[in-house]
Amino acid sequence: MGGDNILHFSTEDEEIADLFWSIGLKRNSALVLTLMIKDVDFTSRDIERMIDLRQPEVSIAITDLMKRGWVHIVLQITQNKGRPIKVYHVSRSLDEILDELKESVIKIYEQKCDEIEEVRRLVHDKMAL
Repeated sequence: MGGDNILHFSTEDEEIADLFWSIGLKRNSALVLTLMIKDVDFTSRDIERMIDLRQPEVSIAITDLMKRGWVHIVLQITQNKGRPIKVYHVSRSLDEILDELKESVIKIYEQKCDEIEEVRRLVHDKMAL
């Protein structure tokens, strides 16, 4: 499905996927998202070939990205008999995805800061006894 000019996963793509992973995405979801943000339609077979993942790994990653609302099925192609082939496309802009990730990281950071302050309070209260 994807165009020939982007049918490879470059060193820069790998770097982007590593950053998504570092931010907190699952590794395979980060790889698939990096491919999907190229704004091209892909089948799961396209994805398998481009980023060297097995079908179950791609399926799990696509499911994760669909639950987040970042990827959706654009059409299903039925070739004679058998299962239809699903074609996936990114649902949100890169900026929307990054903003959502940023909000998530900030929320986690704030929760950890609250926990630190709770420890501080508990220790001070215990020492005051």
